[in-house]
Amino acid sequence: MKKENIIYIGIALVVGLLAGYLIFGGNMETVLVDEHDHSPEMASGEMWTCSMHPQIMQPEPGSCPICGMDLIPADNGGEGLAVNQIKMTENAMVLAGVETIKVGAGANAEEYVRISGKVAVNQESDAVQSAYFDGRIERIHVNFEGEQVRKGQKLATIYAPALVSAQQELLTATKLKESQPQLYKAVRNKLKLWKLSDTHIDQIESSGKVLENFPVYANVSGVVSEIMVEEGDYIKTGSPLVKVANLNSVWAIFDAYENQLSLFKEGQTLDVSTNSYPNETFTAKVSFVAPTLNQQTRTLEVRAELDNQKGMLKPGMFVQAEVKVDNKQDGEVLTIPESAVLWTGKRSLVYVQPNPNSSTFEMREVELGNLINGSYVVNSGLNSGELVVAKGTFTVDAAAQLQGKKSMMNQDTKAMQMGHEGHSDLENNMKMEFSQEAETKFGDLLKVYLNLKDALVASDQELTQTLAKKGAGIASELSGMPMDDMGKSHITRLASQLKEMGSKSDLEGQREAFVSLSQNMIQIGQQMQGLDAKLYVQNCPMANNDKGANWLSLEEEIRNPYYGDKMLTCGSIIDTISN
Repeated sequence: MKKENIIYIGIALVVGLLAGYLIFGGNMETVLVDEHDHSPEMASGEMWTCSMHPQIMQPEPGSCPICGMDLIPADNGGEGLAVNQIKMTENAMVLAGVETIKVGAGANAEEYVRISGKVAVNQESDAVQSAYFDGRIERIHVNFEGEQVRKGQKLATIYAPALVSAQQELLTATKLKESQPQLYKAVRNKLKLWKLSDTHIDQIESSGKVLENFPVYANVSGVVSEIMVEEGDYIKTGSPLVKVANLNSVWAIFDAYENQLSLFKEGQTLDVSTNSYPNETFTAKVSFVAPTLNQQTRTLEVRAELDNQKGMLKPGMFVQAEVKVDNKQDGEVLTIPESAVLWTGKRSLVYVQPNPNSSTFEMREVELGNLINGSYVVNSGLNSGELVVAKGTFTVDAAAQLQGKKSMMNQDTKAMQMGHEGHSDLENNMKMEFSQEAETKFGDLLKVYLNLKDALVASDQELTQTLAKKGAGIASELSGMPMDDMGKSHITRLASQLKEMGSKSDLEGQREAFVSLSQNMIQIGQQMQGLDAKLYVQNCPMANNDKGANWLSLEEEIRNPYYGDKMLTCGSIIDTISN
């Protein structure tokens, strides 16, 4: 019986296994395959990034090559899009204040380009009063620069040993005038060569006394622009004493950019205005266009002459001029706002929204013409009616960087996987050129920015608002100084960012505005040559809705402006700026 039971049990097991295989075998294989296919490490197209260094993009999980942190899955919002397209959520667009505008057709008629400059002394009417004899300055009769003088007015008194001897010769020759008239005449002429008048010489003859000190009189009327000697100085014949400027005619000197060169020619008439007289317009005639370009500022000097009989225009005063531009072309002229353009060296980029019902944006390279009243003429790259991002352009570009797509800072997506190895390339793409005057003014703005950062660290809303408004004023002045188009675009946007930040009274709004402001300050700071101190670029990975945000600091020690006391030391140094 035992053998039979064992046989029955064995047959039952075989039948059961066979039935189980027929019923469940195929499904079990499917389950195994499904589990394998849905493994997060093998998901098709998934990229991994670092929360502190979003420029790192790798096709598989691992550690960040910069800081060693574990990589996290990257945003897949751009899945299925072209390499130059990104997709943002509606909420992100609202928070970033992204606004679009239709590419519009400009009027096919005369438009105006506005340029900035300064009033300067007309050097053609600038006279230098020189000494006609050797001597010592006994007294200067003009007290300060800017003093009005009249022709014939006494400017200085000089002790001249040579004139003392010449006077003694005159007194001796006077006694011999009847017997040696030629000698007498020669001595008088000698004194005339030293600019002594006949009346003065006659006084010396009649008095019979030798004068030790002699006056120097102004040859022209005008304003003292420079006193070039001091009392007690010893001078030689021809030494400059005082510079007198005739301000009845002044120069307006403008800096024009390369792409504006064709707009100017000698004899051209300009309409000049100044903030000092908002209701006045002055007519100027272009008298000189520099034959060479300033290699540092990439600008060209344009000089125009202004009638200043009323004395309203003062040297050093800021002025603007409007230049007529004839935009008549075959077909319509397209324009876009200045704020829509991102500059990368010689390239100019915009973000286009192909579908107004979708939050997808596409980076587009465009060719631009003249800047007219805050808008660029579009030569190629856009069509009438297309939507371009006019506000929040930097934010859209930052989203492209985080998604590993092409952006202003990264023309090649492979560079996103290079970490800091691509840093020098980024700086080359972001090349800006500023004048010495602009770099000095940026130093003033940088001090305000650093104080602004400290105010956010201290969570002081009122001080933050006050400093932002102060910075907006400095940035506005800076935007009018000589620099290239890319620098002007960034500085103009900086003034707008500070103005927007100054309008916010709540700490949360101020810190949101500080994100894009800091990124712009970092980009500009990397191009400045005259920075006095070493700057640290610091980053908080949790700020800006966990997207991370940077700021500038003079100290290595972390003091987080995005959270203050809540997370005072959260962050790390990711770069330095020094010259």
